[in-house]
Amino acid sequence: MSTEDETPDNDDVVGKAMKISVCLVAVVAAIGGILFVVQQEEEIAAPKEETQTALPQERDTTLLEVPSLPFADISEAAGIDFVHENGAAGEKLLPETMGGGGAFLDFDGDGDQDILCVNSNNWAWTTPAPQPAPTSALYENDGSGNFKNITAGSGLDVPFYGNGIACGDYDNDGRVDVYISAVGANHLFHNDGNGKFSDVTGAAGVAGTPDTWSTSCGWFDYDLDGDLDLMICNYIEWSREKDLSMEFTLDGTLRAYGRPTDFRGVFPILYRNDANGKFTDVSAEAGIQTTNPNTGEPLAKSLGITFSDINADGWPDVMIANDTVQNLLFINQKNGTFTESGASSGVAFDNSGNTRGAMGIDAACFRNSDAVGITIGNFANEMTALYVCQTPGMAEPVFRDEAVSNGIGPVTRTELTFGVLFADFDLDSRLDILACNGHLEEDIQKVQSSQHYEQPPQLLWNCGSDYDSEFMVASEDKTGSAFTKRMVGRGAARADIDGDGDIDVLLFSSGGKPRLLRNDQKLGNHWLRFKLTGTKTNKDAIGAAVQVVLPDDSVLTRTVMPTCSYQSQSELPLTFGLGEANEIKSAKVIWPRGSESTIDVPNVDTTITVTEK
Repeated sequence: MSTEDETPDNDDVVGKAMKISVCLVAVVAAIGGILFVVQQEEEIAAPKEETQTALPQERDTTLLEVPSLPFADISEAAGIDFVHENGAAGEKLLPETMGGGGAFLDFDGDGDQDILCVNSNNWAWTTPAPQPAPTSALYENDGSGNFKNITAGSGLDVPFYGNGIACGDYDNDGRVDVYISAVGANHLFHNDGNGKFSDVTGAAGVAGTPDTWSTSCGWFDYDLDGDLDLMICNYIEWSREKDLSMEFTLDGTLRAYGRPTDFRGVFPILYRNDANGKFTDVSAEAGIQTTNPNTGEPLAKSLGITFSDINADGWPDVMIANDTVQNLLFINQKNGTFTESGASSGVAFDNSGNTRGAMGIDAACFRNSDAVGITIGNFANEMTALYVCQTPGMAEPVFRDEAVSNGIGPVTRTELTFGVLFADFDLDSRLDILACNGHLEEDIQKVQSSQHYEQPPQLLWNCGSDYDSEFMVASEDKTGSAFTKRMVGRGAARADIDGDGDIDVLLFSSGGKPRLLRNDQKLGNHWLRFKLTGTKTNKDAIGAAVQVVLPDDSVLTRTVMPTCSYQSQSELPLTFGLGEANEIKSAKVIWPRGSESTIDVPNVDTTITVTEK
């Protein structure tokens, strides 16, 4: 390297010096500018005269704690020995993982709640066929929460691939009848008394078709003519051959249960009660056969159903939870027809406009206001929904999913929720939410570490709308390990099985045992229960509402609606938690046709029977 190369010329030195000088000047100027702006802002912000800053009132920082709500698993001790048979034999056929439902019902009319567990079956091609063939199971309550299996000879001991159940006195003879949906023909069992049922499906005309897969179902009086009509959810167009041909897998090798997106939907069915032991399929003329606007095919892939007077016009409306397609809301037009308004009302999709894997459903005035809330259990990694009516009493209801804002969304996102229902488990006058959870796939954790086949149920305690989170999860130290024990949960039902005034629950399982959980809370809250009997309206008083006014003028409204959750039915009597109130101001019944009855309530902590006059 030469000397010339090592020594820079004078022009370069001067140029570099000039550049450095310019940069220094710019930096100094910038700093000066910043200081000037800061000084100006401080001058602008400075008050003209000194004043004392008004401090906010001290916020109540009382720690909100979920009350103690222990549940005891009394299934075995109470005599519940049922095991659900789903027929699984390695082929991974979709119906095998969707069953598991049942009901609380007073089949013998003695005032306590009995149990009916719906069974599926082994597949017809299974060889050798297991003996004896599995059937549904009927358990009689002795009045104190102990049960006796009286299935044999009851007429309900018929093997078929059952799924959901609807309990209702369709002929108003004072005895509750039973409808069981199925993969294949459905069955209607007439209650003949003395613990005996007869299959009247053929004569009644409500079997459906042999190739239909029906799920949840329920009784309601859609035309208010005084007898119960029947509505049935159908899932997908399914067959063994179609299922096996699709070769579903979890990871490319493990056989998996199929996706509903790969099957066509099926219309739900509405049967009108003709009051002579027969029914007429009025689905088409009633306007409940919604089609996909792009394909013209049936839209619905229905798993959950409930009935509620959504717009407060005195007529029952229909809410259907659909799997992977939009939910449906049928508004009763009071002339034998319905208008579907799920999308326009805001309950069809999530807040991003997406469909979800919707399973179970329930509706109630959970805020003790006129606003109806609809909760829907959804697939894993999808939050449980809580749609709340923003326009109570308006003909065209508008809902918003408030699951995130009220605390439900984040704590339910992981679980795959089937059965959901409202109930006041601590009797504080606010309705809580129970969720029965379980995955479809035994091997799910091999591909999703956050998922489990067996999942814990959840109790979401309603702490009231005055708090940032309206619902809080009751942890295991509040409910007990018997409640949070993992299971392959499906349906759920509520009832007071032992007459102590609080709500017990029955959780159903796919391919396993149900779990009967006795509510052992000892919080000292007061309660009232009402058992209604219709005379001009249907005998079960399904659709009737009771309003109780508390001393602080809170109005509690509860509706007789056993159809809720997933493929299950709850008791007819209504339970009101009263909290610390040891008296009420007033109570009345609003019957399905709009007439009202004032109820005399001399004491609390009791059950009151009211007959329509």
